[in-house]
Amino acid sequence: MVEGVTAVGKLERFAPTPWSRDSVEWRTLDERLPSDHLARRVDAAVEMLDLGPLLASYLGVGKKALRPDLLLKLVIYELHSNRPSPAQWARDVRDSGPVRWLLMGLQPSRARLYDFRDRLAPFLAEWNAQVLSAAVAEGVTPATRVALDSSSVAAHASRRHLFNAERLQKRRAAIDEHQRQREAASEKPRWLARTEVGLREQKERYERAAEVLKERLAANDARRSCDRKAAAKVLVSVTDPEAVLGRDKLNVFRPLYSVQLLRDLDSPLVFAYEVLPQINDNGVLEPMLERMSDSVGRKPTEVLVDSGYVSIRHLAFCALAGVTLYGPCQENDFSEQNGKKKQHNQHTELPKSAFRWLADERIYECPEGHRLLFDKTQQQRRADYAVALSLYTCPAEHCLACPRQSACTRTPKKGRTVSRMENEELLDELRLRMQTDEAKRLYKLRSQTVELNYADLKEHRGLRRFHGRGLRRARVEIGCLVLTHNLLQLQAHQNHAREPPARETTSILQVA
Repeated sequence: MVEGVTAVGKLERFAPTPWSRDSVEWRTLDERLPSDHLARRVDAAVEMLDLGPLLASYLGVGKKALRPDLLLKLVIYELHSNRPSPAQWARDVRDSGPVRWLLMGLQPSRARLYDFRDRLAPFLAEWNAQVLSAAVAEGVTPATRVALDSSSVAAHASRRHLFNAERLQKRRAAIDEHQRQREAASEKPRWLARTEVGLREQKERYERAAEVLKERLAANDARRSCDRKAAAKVLVSVTDPEAVLGRDKLNVFRPLYSVQLLRDLDSPLVFAYEVLPQINDNGVLEPMLERMSDSVGRKPTEVLVDSGYVSIRHLAFCALAGVTLYGPCQENDFSEQNGKKKQHNQHTELPKSAFRWLADERIYECPEGHRLLFDKTQQQRRADYAVALSLYTCPAEHCLACPRQSACTRTPKKGRTVSRMENEELLDELRLRMQTDEAKRLYKLRSQTVELNYADLKEHRGLRRFHGRGLRRARVEIGCLVLTHNLLQLQAHQNHAREPPARETTSILQVA
């Protein structure tokens, strides 16, 4: 059980609430609330959290602040009620009876609610850890099997204000020129902020966009020539520079963030979460499992992923950590039977999978029975790491006389070459593991767990788009949503455990 800290002494530094539990206004609202209303559940659930660090973050000087424990109850209630924006919270402060009941008559302004949402950032990870630790201690879950998945969510940014380096530089120059000349408001471009404060914020945002764009141009220059974009096509969002640009589920090109969830297979709990400015799952598995270990004290023994997480790097980490990974291998070879698009570097109809790896001899054997001998080792750069490739080549005399020459290689005089990655045996083991009946049965749980969490977040919690700009605010929103979910799930388990068991009835026939 998580210890609560809503002690009177720690709340003396905050402004008193307009109502008490003896006030007529509060008692009137209390009589209208059903016994199982969400507001009552939220009120009891937040009492389980250790709010000491949050209370201590207020200095207690100047004008007294509003009670943060009550504001946190408002946030959790509104998020679970599909009201994710502080602007919506401000309206409910005046119009919603359950919200007024929770706040004890407080009426925080819209600006205060936005500020309070930002204030929660440093405390969310610890609160989630408290809830998860309590859940494991109470036997809600053994915390041994998890599923990991990601989903792209639109950033709180315009999909039309995307600038390249030339256009961004012109905008920055226009801002500097206006600040020097102090032009009249009627002469300002429509896109220019109208106040001095707004202009300073706009300039800072454009400077941040220039820094991000410089990094993206450098990363683009480091790519291979076949993968490199023209410099004019490398873009950045000036409304949310940190967001990555990509296509969402509706194929709309816009600023996005990737939301990662690590979901338990044996309970509805979410063990870890993250928001990343990337559109792939490279390098994600290791930090997500480490986050789970920080929260519940151990890593899982089994993890289910999709093909985007299956890589040599992730498999090697799981092997060292004692974690069994389940996920489909994404084959790079082209074959018409699986309907994949042909890669630009695939010049053969005979894929690598047609060649047999002889582990004892550490060489390949071609479909015609010829041995491919080791040639050399080279480094190949991946998205976030480098991998060592060993190249094996078939002697030219075999390729020149081979009946499959036309389907196998376009340069028979050089011989067919097949590459093998370092630790590729981990991929071979995964392919064999995924063919077993046990793996197929287990993998079905993935669609029944973590994918349902994303459906719930988007359909019932309003997560079609983030409601604050920047990576920090996106992480706060996901952290609050996960805390709301886990806290109410733990409370539901505790309430169920406290319910008296149904009395057994004996029928007349049994007595007879």
